[in-house]
Amino acid sequence: MSKTTAKTAETIENVEFPSFDASKATDQIRAFAEKGVEQSKEAYSKLKTGAEETQKVLESTYETAKTVSSDVSLKAIAALRANAEASFSHLEALVGAKTLSEVVELQTSFLRKRVEMAVEQAKEFQAVATKAVEDVSKPVKTAFEKAIKDVKAA
Repeated sequence: MSKTTAKTAETIENVEFPSFDASKATDQIRAFAEKGVEQSKEAYSKLKTGAEETQKVLESTYETAKTVSSDVSLKAIAALRANAEASFSHLEALVGAKTLSEVVELQTSFLRKRVEMAVEQAKEFQAVATKAVEDVSKPVKTAFEKAIKDVKAA
């Protein structure tokens, strides 16, 4: 045998391979799996809580929207009633008019009052609509701000 072959044989005999301890690996795998299960439970719990809070917000928003739409509908009905009454009153006045100048005067007065009434009704609708948007969006806005706050805290 040559010198290098002898050295190689000697080196091979002196090399020790590490032994594999299966119990340590099993313990590590078990710890890893338990940690994963715990993290999954925490994530599920957070998801469930978030879903329940979202459901409550949506229910609240729906109820608020229902109430607000009722208010808007009542305001629209009142405006329609006022417009119809004004038109019928104007028609009665026109029928009772004796001269053309009286008809022109009644018509001018009616149109001026209609424009004023339309402006007033528009202001009232704007106020009701603004309040409606604020009332409907308030629960969603509050929930969103809480979610952002929770994310920043985590």
